[in-house]
Amino acid sequence: MNTYKKTIKLSIAALLISCSVVAQQDAMYTHYAFNTLNVNPGYAGSRGVASATLLHRSQWVGFEGAPTTQTLTLHSPVFKESFGTGLSVINDNIGPLNTTSFYLDLSYKLRITQAAKLAVGIKGGGNFIQNNLNNVSTQSSDPSFFGISNSFNPNIGAGAYLYKERWYLGFSAPRFMENSFTSNGAGGVEGEKRHYFFIAGYISKAKHKVQFKPTMFIKATESAPIEADLTAMFVLDKKLELGIMGRTGDALGALIGYNFTNQLRVGYSFDWSFVNATGRYNAGSHEVMLRYDLINPNKDKIHSPRYF
Repeated sequence: MNTYKKTIKLSIAALLISCSVVAQQDAMYTHYAFNTLNVNPGYAGSRGVASATLLHRSQWVGFEGAPTTQTLTLHSPVFKESFGTGLSVINDNIGPLNTTSFYLDLSYKLRITQAAKLAVGIKGGGNFIQNNLNNVSTQSSDPSFFGISNSFNPNIGAGAYLYKERWYLGFSAPRFMENSFTSNGAGGVEGEKRHYFFIAGYISKAKHKVQFKPTMFIKATESAPIEADLTAMFVLDKKLELGIMGRTGDALGALIGYNFTNQLRVGYSFDWSFVNATGRYNAGSHEVMLRYDLINPNKDKIHSPRYF
């Protein structure tokens, strides 16, 4: 029982740290390059077909109360591909707290050159926050543990996504509103903080059936250090993808993916926190990813490769 209480308290501590003004709040992903719609609404419809992505992350495996996250994104071009629509659903658990988010996305594409497009998008929805903090045993009546109320917090955001066949750049702020988590103003959990994201990626032309695919994901928020995820992937014969990832000040990881068909891709990643003290008490973090593209059967072939 004492071990259970200790792990719950450690989970609560992790929650309070992640929600303070000196850290990132949004769930992290090693497969961030396959979860673009979650952070940038301009991405909606950019693949040229209806596309669905499922992602599950188990963070700090073996650490009771550690974060787990499930993400579903759906998006498709509409109106002769001038617009894109999308849906993002995120379920995030950490200790006794559960957050479920629903967001709708709308993008509009502008042709910059014959090959380049600029998509601007908006995002709207909200977060359902549920807590089970009353079941947590504490040594004192700390209001930080009980000030978080069950609530629905609406939010809106926007983003821009510039892309060609072999590269992309994006900038976004998916949640403008800084909603409060607490009902009584007590404790260290102040509320949501506005996050800014910069993304970039490139894939080389095939040489000896090998392509190099580096990507970058930078996160910034007020009063917190800028965090960057850098990934180097190698694509073999347009089927097998192998890569390594580094997250500044936090983790190293490895990724593997396989394109079974032009429509179906699966992926797995593992990362381990080498700075955070929790790295001494867990077996790392795991992600699995599944993406499926619904290709129009009336088209004889894919006119443009969908590298991203």
